[in-house]
Amino acid sequence: MTVRQPHPIEVRSYEILRSRVDLSPMPPLWRAVAERVIHATADLEYAVDLVTREDFLTQGWSALRSGAPIVTDERMTAAGISARETVCHADDPAAGRMARAAGITRSAAAIRLSYSEVGPGAVWVVGSAPEAIFEIIARGVRPALVIGMPVGFVGAAEAKEALRASGLPQLSNVSEKGGSAVAAAAVNALLYFEAGPAAGYGAGAGRGAP
Repeated sequence: MTVRQPHPIEVRSYEILRSRVDLSPMPPLWRAVAERVIHATADLEYAVDLVTREDFLTQGWSALRSGAPIVTDERMTAAGISARETVCHADDPAAGRMARAAGITRSAAAIRLSYSEVGPGAVWVVGSAPEAIFEIIARGVRPALVIGMPVGFVGAAEAKEALRASGLPQLSNVSEKGGSAVAAAAVNALLYFEAGPAAGYGAGAGRGAP
């Protein structure tokens, strides 16, 4: 297995963020996600803005280790996930046709197409479209984990609140901020965590990050 070697700038970024915020009391996976999101955004507020449970993240991490599909709401989110291929039907002409025929948004139609392809047990990642979160909830997709981090003043915070209330295993944030880079960073944290002790995790999980 190829061990990921972080760029020196990335290493320095982690040193700086750890000098400014101490996340060591967090459970290992939660800390890994929080640190990578902060690294990706230079926004220390994510230390208190993220909402999840360690058992949710463990379920998602285990699913990824077992090869579960990753479904994204848009290509920008998919482009930020560096370690795995993803499923994304946002640009699929069939999504446009379904949206027109069913009177739903293209994002919702893309979720329906994705679910017909991957079935239950996938990791779903939303970085842009609040409608995608509502469709994930409505479809009953039985996910391993939903990472819901859409950004915007219209509908984003409400969609994330609905995700938290749904009972689905989830990672979200309370505020209106978020976006594709944030959602992708959260996925990457879980994917890199599965690399094990050589990437700074494993038995001492949470003490280091790639």
